[in-house]
Amino acid sequence: MAKAVPDVVLPNSSKMHVISLGTFLSRMAANAVPDVVLPNGRKMPIIGLGTFKSPPQEMKTVLSTALECGYRHIDAAYLYQNEGAIGEVLKEWLDSGRIAREELFVTTKLPMIANRAADVARFMDKQLELLQLDYVDLYLIHCPVGLKGKNDDDVWPVDDNGNVVLDLETDLESVYKAMEELVDCGKAKAIGLSNFNGKQIERILKVCRIKPSNLQVEVHAYHQQKALREICSKHKIPVCAYAPIAAPYRTQERLNDSPILLENPTVTSIAEQLGKTPAQILIRFLIQLGMIVIPKSANANRIRQNFQVFDFTLSPEDMAALEALDKGESGRLFIFKDAFKGKTKHPEYPFPIPL
Repeated sequence: MAKAVPDVVLPNSSKMHVISLGTFLSRMAANAVPDVVLPNGRKMPIIGLGTFKSPPQEMKTVLSTALECGYRHIDAAYLYQNEGAIGEVLKEWLDSGRIAREELFVTTKLPMIANRAADVARFMDKQLELLQLDYVDLYLIHCPVGLKGKNDDDVWPVDDNGNVVLDLETDLESVYKAMEELVDCGKAKAIGLSNFNGKQIERILKVCRIKPSNLQVEVHAYHQQKALREICSKHKIPVCAYAPIAAPYRTQERLNDSPILLENPTVTSIAEQLGKTPAQILIRFLIQLGMIVIPKSANANRIRQNFQVFDFTLSPEDMAALEALDKGESGRLFIFKDAFKGKTKHPEYPFPIPL
């Protein structure tokens, strides 16, 4: 008879927890993921799980699968309306001893309906309660555009004509200063920005006392954001790429003259040569460019595959071929103006200015 696989006993605070060998191995896998050192010295895993467009029940399954695979970086947002589900899964894992809080890196974001200094602390408390955490590792301003919701759940407020309800008095500098106070009281270990353009970043840098630790923006082979990345490199602000495989569910909305990025012949040819999936090639491409990536999937196999990108390297020739796919501004998918009428009228709408 085969010997039973032993459990592994690990310390967690003042208790000793028995975990399965599988859980132990998943922790080993997570520890093998490279980190990016943030400006405040904290470490952020270079790959994380995106949680956009995952309804709560699906989110529970997706996150459990990802944690089993070794993901320890979770990217959340109040806007996604699934933080409660994420919190339930994290509490289950933390209470069982299968994971320790210091192993996790949890990012979440201030919603546009709270882009006011007076609302920052309240929403942070609300989100910590949903996530069932004492702190988040990174808190971002989700978008520089401010909106006026009827209540805290009205995350995309629209008027009778279908136009978003704008807060035209958005003061990004004061919002960021309120974010700094979250670091002071320990509710956020680091703070940063998302969907900001270069000029907006420079404005924050002029007034901040705590430097932004991260910029999260759309980056993929069709939209490589080279100029914006240069600004971040100049100021030593790490970039986190969302939609790293170009959101195949929506690509054709704007790129009717091009194949879906996952089906681009350059990508599929490199994938075939290396025995990898096209998604793995695209994720590895951004990692080799020095970016953090947060691929999103609800499929268990793809969740696993997206995490398995550290056992191969793209050659200089492969990298050059992928860099040649850049479409510049025309490759941008997430411009929001079509789905959310009137948003471009906000003075802080970021996308007309790439720099």
